Amino acid sequence: MMVLRRTIEPAMHRLRPLPQPVANSAPIATADWRPRTWRAFPATQLPNWPDAQALEDVLAEVRCLPPLVTSWEILALKQQLAQAQAGERFLLQGGDCAESFADCTSAVISNRLKVLLQMSLVLVHGLREPVVRVGRFAGQYAKPRSADLETRDGVSLPSYRGDIVNAPEFDLAARTPDPRRLVKAHARSAMTINFVRALIDGGFADLHHPEYWNLDWVGHSPLSEEYRRMVEAVADAVRFTETLSGEPLHNLSRAEFYTSHEALLLPYEEAQTRQVPRQHGWFNLSTHFPWIGMRTATLGGAHVEYLRGVRNPIGIKIGADAKPETLLRLLDVLDPGNEPGRISLIHRFGAARIGALLPPLIAAVRGEGRRVLWVCDPMHGNTESTSNGYKTRPFTAIRSELEQAMELHAAHGSHLGGVHLELTGENVTECTGGARELTESDLERAYRSTVDPRLNYEQSLELAMLIVRKRGELLRER
Repeated sequence: MMVLRRTIEPAMHRLRPLPQPVANSAPIATADWRPRTWRAFPATQLPNWPDAQALEDVLAEVRCLPPLVTSWEILALKQQLAQAQAGERFLLQGGDCAESFADCTSAVISNRLKVLLQMSLVLVHGLREPVVRVGRFAGQYAKPRSADLETRDGVSLPSYRGDIVNAPEFDLAARTPDPRRLVKAHARSAMTINFVRALIDGGFADLHHPEYWNLDWVGHSPLSEEYRRMVEAVADAVRFTETLSGEPLHNLSRAEFYTSHEALLLPYEEAQTRQVPRQHGWFNLSTHFPWIGMRTATLGGAHVEYLRGVRNPIGIKIGADAKPETLLRLLDVLDPGNEPGRISLIHRFGAARIGALLPPLIAAVRGEGRRVLWVCDPMHGNTESTSNGYKTRPFTAIRSELEQAMELHAAHGSHLGGVHLELTGENVTECTGGARELTESDLERAYRSTVDPRLNYEQSLELAMLIVRKRGELLRER
């Protein structure tokens, strides 16, 4: 797949040459690394499969299935992330907290794509730089859990670990890990990728027709008029440029999209890790951009051991427990050559703590001359439970953390080059606040997530506009 390799950005963007690796750059994978070497290291967040042989039989089947992405797409993304590190692009990474098999439908996929396209249009128009679009989809089927078991009314069952492992219903049959779900996850990932490709190739992302991106339910949105004016401004610019050139701007009819998911279920990731002709090393061909979560980013652990050997760009989630010296050691393991585009640090502290916790990490990374892309995840650190029993995220806290992140990076000689969001194109009410000022009582109206609360369309668009406005403020203050 996927790169869907033409851009929505105007052709006048001129990017400086990519930064080069240091002269003595070490290879990513050592000679003794193989996709299964992680098995000799302590592993967490893996399910207890009831039948080990059944699991191995399924993994053998997955190894024979076609890859979901290609090595040249992965390397193209790494190049774009290197440009984002240099301040020449902006990363928009967004999608479901956890994909479900039931949501592998044309409506859900196209609505999610519409939201990401609209957000990227806002960012391109306002930031005046290309946007790297990475979806949390086509493989985000596994979720970490705080405990192996969940207990209700005295009954304990395996925790729900995502549709790739088991089902959310609270009964023994549903919660028993089923290896056949790995094949189902691969199939639905392929369906998602292929449908996105078909939409893009069919002109879905054509800037000549941004009305294709409109969602049926958002006519009432307080942001609709502002967005409409922005679309008209872009359309006028396109018509003006085409009038001057005397021909259509064909590169406005396509967009690049890449996939990402947390590399949590290591047996599945291993089965899709391969060598390819005319390239050295190993690639995880289940996704373009795997990331490692806070629960598994442990030095000496299986997940770090696995990810150190693949050539994909890697995201690292960092939170309140991150220590500067530990982060630097982790970078030494995962990126020994200080390779441009290799590492994205996705920080998630919460609005109340980011001011104290982020600056020491920035200082440590800058002090070591590390090339990283700093990305803000303003979602996970701001999760709370309401009085009526829902898990939610207040939009005011999400907005505050994102604004503070931009301010802190600017104040400490750094650069926030991306945002990582859990969002959906569906008309959900899962996060309070935003343009329609959703309250706790609104949550029960359309709360559909089985794991974490997501931003809906207008909350997502509002954040994109916030990024543009805040960037403008910071530039004026220089």
